[in-house]
Amino acid sequence: MNRELKSIVEALLLTADRALSIDEIGAVFDEADRPRREVIKQTLAQIATDCDQRGVELKEVASGYRLQVRQELAGWVNRLWEEKPPRYTRALLETLALIAYRQPATRGDIEEVRGVAVSTSIIRTLLDREWIRISGHRETPGRPELFVTTRQFLDHFNLKSLSDLPPLSEIKDLQEALPEGPVAESVLGLFAEPAEKTETESVGVDEEAVAALPRSAKDA
Repeated sequence: MNRELKSIVEALLLTADRALSIDEIGAVFDEADRPRREVIKQTLAQIATDCDQRGVELKEVASGYRLQVRQELAGWVNRLWEEKPPRYTRALLETLALIAYRQPATRGDIEEVRGVAVSTSIIRTLLDREWIRISGHRETPGRPELFVTTRQFLDHFNLKSLSDLPPLSEIKDLQEALPEGPVAESVLGLFAEPAEKTETESVGVDEEAVAALPRSAKDA
């Protein structure tokens, strides 16, 4: 293992404000000195091993690799900041989860499962956060918009692909086990957080109704 290369890659990951792909890491080197992709992968694997007993970890997400605080330590780190992370309503989290699990999904699909109307502000918030995008229109009367999740969604929730989503039953179990848990930077955290209630909040996601929706779980 080239120690200099390892130090350079680690410095890049620490400095970047986003995940870096292998190609982006390689691009910082002059062409003549550029390490092969396999060598960069080996370097990343060594960095990940070195982090085993540290407070940070190397995480591979959809956009590449990043160094981040371990999830179990996030509560301690959050005490450094006076500004609290945004808290989302259960209606918004249910909407996001339904899109993630049964995409592409229309607003009508979501409303059928939740039993209440999806407010425009919820869809706008998810679009503004770049967690969802419009992928097209369903060829039915009115041609409703089809929503799918994005690469930013995968990155934010520490996912490499949609196949990393936990089973719905696991999420429901976690919701019961951790009703007062802190916000977690993972899809599990969607339901671990005690979301703010609204007048239109449903009792919960009907798993059988979700399963009945058309399924097309392709990566964004």
